[in-house]
Amino acid sequence: MTHAGEQIADQLKREVPHTTRHFDRPPTADEAVVLLSQLNGGICRYAPRQARKPLAIYGAGTFGQLAISVLRAAEISLDLVVDRAADQLRHDSRWAGVTVMTPDQVPDVVKESALLGVTVATSPFTPIESSLRLDGWTDVVPFYDIAETLRYKHPLSNGWFAEKMGADAIRKTEAVLRAWHDDTSRAHHLQFLAWRLLREEWFFASAPVTLGNRYLIPEVLSCLSECEVFLDGGAHRGEAISSFIDAVGGTYKAIYAVEPDADSREVFQGRFRAEVEGSHSKIKLAPYALDAVERSRKFHSGLGYASQLSDTGQEDMQTRTIDSMGVSPTFLKLHLEGHELAALQGGLQTILSKRPIVTVTTYHNEDGIWQIPDYMMKNLPNYRFLMRLHSWCGTGAVVYGVPLERAS
Repeated sequence: MTHAGEQIADQLKREVPHTTRHFDRPPTADEAVVLLSQLNGGICRYAPRQARKPLAIYGAGTFGQLAISVLRAAEISLDLVVDRAADQLRHDSRWAGVTVMTPDQVPDVVKESALLGVTVATSPFTPIESSLRLDGWTDVVPFYDIAETLRYKHPLSNGWFAEKMGADAIRKTEAVLRAWHDDTSRAHHLQFLAWRLLREEWFFASAPVTLGNRYLIPEVLSCLSECEVFLDGGAHRGEAISSFIDAVGGTYKAIYAVEPDADSREVFQGRFRAEVEGSHSKIKLAPYALDAVERSRKFHSGLGYASQLSDTGQEDMQTRTIDSMGVSPTFLKLHLEGHELAALQGGLQTILSKRPIVTVTTYHNEDGIWQIPDYMMKNLPNYRFLMRLHSWCGTGAVVYGVPLERAS
C-alpha cells in the first residue's frame, strides 16, 4: 500500500466505529449456516495497526501489564496509560517511568493525536470505543490489533485476523455449526467468527459471554466427582487448578500440571508448596511443553501466560505428548497459546481410552475457526460438544467435550 493509501486507510479507521449486531435469541443450525454465509461475504474494514507516536493504552489491569511487556519486547515506548485508578497506579512500581492519567486528566490535544489501544477484554469493545470517541479520542483500536504487528518480537497471538474462507473451510465450518450440542454454542461460534472475520461485535440474547467460569461451566460442574484426575496442560501459575479444587470441594484423586515456563512454575510451586512437595503429594508439576510428537523446539519464556513454543524463542524446549505421560485423566484442560491441536493429536490414544472431559482454548490462531472442533468431533465418539466465550474481542473461546456417559 502506498503512503497515501495508508493515510486514507488510517482516516477510515478513525471515522468508522466498529459495527455491532443484536439478535433476539441464539440461532438454530440452519440459521447459523445462513449467518456464516453472510459473515464470509462481508468486507473487513480493519487491519493490524502499526504502533505510532504518541501511543497510549486504556486499562491498567492484567491485560494492560501484558501490553507493556509486548511494547518493551518490541522496543517501543509507551507515552500514556489511561485508567480510572491512575492515582493509585502512580505508586505501583510496575508502572514506573510511564505517565498515568485518569480519563478526565488527558488533554484534548492528546486525545486528538494519540493512537489509543484498549487493553480491556472483560467487557465488549464497542461500548468502550463509543464512549472514548464521545470523550474526544479519535483513533481507538483494540490493543490486540497493535500487538499483531509486533509478533516478530513478541509472540502474543490473540489479535489475528481471519482470511475469507474458501469452499472447503465453509463446508467444514457449517458441519461444526450443525454438530454443536446447543444453540448457545452456535451463537458463541458465530460471535467468535464475526470478530475474527469482520471485527464486528455480535450479541445474542440469552447467550451471554460468561467471565468467571472458564473450564467449569455448569455442564462440566454437574459431571465432577471426588475422584477426578485433572491434567492441566498450560497450567501457568495454577489459576485453573485453584478453581478446579474449589469446584470439587478440595477432594480429588490427583492433579498433573504441565507448565514449560520457569517463572510461572516458580510461582506455581509457591502457591501449592504443600501439595507439590509433601510425601503424599497429590499435585505433580512437569516442566515441558505438550506437542503432537516428542522433539526439540524453540520456546519463548518469561512472558507470563503468553510464554509459548515460538520461533522467536531463545530457549530449546523438549516437548512431550500426553500419550507418553502414562496418566489416566478424567478431566483434561489445554491452554497452549495456539498449540492445542497438536497436543490433542499427541494425546488421542489417552483420550480415547480414558474418556476424560476435554476443555480446549481455541482463540490463539485459525485452528479455532473449525480445525479444533472438527478434529474433536470426528475423533471422539459419543461425546457432547459445546463452545463458550469467556471474554471479548474474539478471545476466551473454549471448546468443551463431555462424554455422554458423564453428561447429566
